[in-house]
Amino acid sequence: QVQLVESGGGLVQAGGSLRLSCAASGRIFSWYGLGWFRQAPGKEREFVATTSWSGGSTYYGDSVKGRFTISRDNAKNTVYLQMNRLKPEDTAVYYCAVRTSSLATIATTMYGYWGQGTQVTVSS
Repeated sequence: QVQLVESGGGLVQAGGSLRLSCAASGRIFSWYGLGWFRQAPGKEREFVATTSWSGGSTYYGDSVKGRFTISRDNAKNTVYLQMNRLKPEDTAVYYCAVRTSSLATIATTMYGYWGQGTQVTVSS
């Protein structure tokens, strides 16, 4: 079984930075990698970023490209999301999930074992 626990969310002013962590346990390396998604109130879950465990395939959503960076520490079974130049529209609950596809896909159906989420609020 796989368990994911997100942390690092909080309240930050626009233009600021936060680093989210996703600590994984279980047979995570049986899958292809991990992704970050976010969901704002009243909106669908949105793809943010994904990385493979080897680091060979990294992909970002258009709305965060150039501002967010996904990285991993395989020794710690942890994936990070460094978020810079935050905007109020980045406000959402951020989730991590294991990627069950070999492709750097944005489709939520290709991810599983979702964490409980961490709230990020960006004030203007």
